[in-house]
Amino acid sequence: MPIYMDRHDVAEEVTAKIVAEIHLEDLRIQHKYCCKGLTYWYDDQRKTAFCLVEAPNKEAITEMHSEAHGEVPNTIIEVDASIVESFLGRIEDPSKSQKKELNIINNPAFRILTIIKFVVHGIAISPSNKLFEKIKVIIADYEGRLINNDDKYLLISNTSTTKAINASLAIKKAFAVSKEDTKQLNIGVSAGVPVTKEHGFFEETIKTAMRLSNISRGQIVITSEVKELYESENQNLQLSDKEIKTLPFQEEQFLNSVMNYLDSEWQNPDLGVEKFCSHLGLSTSQLYRKTKSILHTSTNNLIQEHRLENSIKLLYKKEKSISEIAYETGFNSAAYFTKCFHKMYGISPSSFIKNT
Repeated sequence: MPIYMDRHDVAEEVTAKIVAEIHLEDLRIQHKYCCKGLTYWYDDQRKTAFCLVEAPNKEAITEMHSEAHGEVPNTIIEVDASIVESFLGRIEDPSKSQKKELNIINNPAFRILTIIKFVVHGIAISPSNKLFEKIKVIIADYEGRLINNDDKYLLISNTSTTKAINASLAIKKAFAVSKEDTKQLNIGVSAGVPVTKEHGFFEETIKTAMRLSNISRGQIVITSEVKELYESENQNLQLSDKEIKTLPFQEEQFLNSVMNYLDSEWQNPDLGVEKFCSHLGLSTSQLYRKTKSILHTSTNNLIQEHRLENSIKLLYKKEKSISEIAYETGFNSAAYFTKCFHKMYGISPSSFIKNT
C-alpha cells in the first residue's frame, strides 16, 4: 500500500500529550479503514503535527481521523518512506522499545535544508572526490544528513540552524583551500516543514534553498527565518555579513513569485517582460530594478538562462535532437538556440553532447 504524510495545524492549547492521545485513538480503529499509523512528528512551538500512515488512499486517512477524534488533516500527500527517513531520520516511533501505551513524541519535522552547487561557466558539476570526502566528514561532524549528491547539487538536512550554518561555513573554508579555482561555490540555506498545501515533500523549502544558491555570489545566502533562528539559538550573536547574506522576507517572496511563474511558463515562446509585469502587478521599471537587484540579471536574461539550464537536462539524456530541444525549451529556432547556448556556456550544444 502507498504511504502518506498528513499535516495538522493544531490549536494553541494542544500539547504533546494531547497529540499522543489523538494518535492512540487512530491506532485503535485504524484496522477498520485498512490503515497503519507508522509514526508522527509534533512541533509544540509551531503547533503542527505530521502523521506518517500506510493507507489504501487519502480518503481512508481522513475517514479514520474523523471517526477517531474529528481532527481531520489540513493536507495529505503521498510520500516515499526512504525519502522521509533520509530527511527526518525515522519512519517509526522513536521509543518503540519503551512499551508504553501512550508514547508521547515532541519531535518536530521542521528542518534546515542546505543546497550546495559547484558551477563552471554556468554549468553545475561534481566536486573532486577529495573535496567531496571532506564535505561528507563536515556534514557528519555537524550532525547533518546528506540527502542528494548527484552531479547537479548536494542537499543537506539539519535539525539545528547553528549546525547547518557552521557546516556551510566549514564547507566554504574547505573549498577555499581545495585549489579548485575553476569552480564557483554556491550555497543557499532555507528552512521549513515537509508538507505545505498540496506541494511535494519539502518541495517549497528545497526550491527556496536552490534559488538562493543560484543568486549566491561568493556568500552563503540564507532566508530571514534562518537568520532569526540562528540568532535565537546563539543569544542574538550576529552573523558575518562578509560570508553570509540574508535575503529579506519581501525579497524572498519576490524571488519565489518570479521563479514560480517562470517555472510554469518558461516553455512558452511568447513569454516576455510584459507577461511578468502583468502577473506580478509591477511596471517595467519596477520589475527591472527588482530583478536586477535580487537576481543579478534582467528579466529577459533570466528567461533565457532558465531555458538554457533546462536544455542541459535534455541534452544530458541524449534522447532528442538539438532542434527538438530548442523548440521544447521555448526557442523559435535551432540556430538561435545554438547561438545563445554557445554565448552562455562557451560550447555548442552538439559539442556538449559529445563531451558528456
